[in-house]
Amino acid sequence: MAKKRSSTPAKGLRGSKAGLVLSLGSSALAVIRASKQVRRAKGAHDKLNTADAVAGMLPLITSAALVLRQLRGRKRENPETA
Repeated sequence: MAKKRSSTPAKGLRGSKAGLVLSLGSSALAVIRASKQVRRAKGAHDKLNTADAVAGMLPLITSAALVLRQLRGRKRENPETA
């Protein structure tokens, strides 16, 4: 018999403000690391590695934007605690 899954995922650490900030920080570090990889690939004039590095940055930027949106949403919900 299959378990019923709730429609909302478990928030865990990501539901807390500290978890969101931690997630944003790790995303920012990953973007910095990927941008260094892009610079190295451009310096070596390797188009395939450059394209790979740029494609790898896109999900990182998207995840950082999602975390920022969650942080802004939390500020709007609780303006006195922000």
